[in-house]
Amino acid sequence: MVPGAGNERFTVDVRAVDGTVVLALTGELDHDTAQPLRDALDATVTPGGRLLVDVSGLGFCDSTGLNVLLHGRIAVQEAGGTLELAGLSGPVARMFRITGADGVFPVYADVAQALERQPG
Repeated sequence: MVPGAGNERFTVDVRAVDGTVVLALTGELDHDTAQPLRDALDATVTPGGRLLVDVSGLGFCDSTGLNVLLHGRIAVQEAGGTLELAGLSGPVARMFRITGADGVFPVYADVAQALERQPG
């Protein structure tokens, strides 16, 4: 996965920080823009790996985006890893709260807080 993949409405920046793969999402995650996130998740799932999805840069996320994250979570868990979220706020947090998805993922206030937690 190339850092900064996406289009003008949505991007995914992938980087490794202290053994954690961080996917920073920016823009609008919906049916038309979800493929770069699918690709990034497919490329970064590793046995026992920790994925942290930073959603603080999302202004919008629809049910397609939520489903991509839920499917990614399953793939990561099947590989023995974790998929966690950081930076839920505004309308994106509301959608996660209404659907109950905020209870499915470990959620942190921001990336710094998530990275302070020791994996395991």
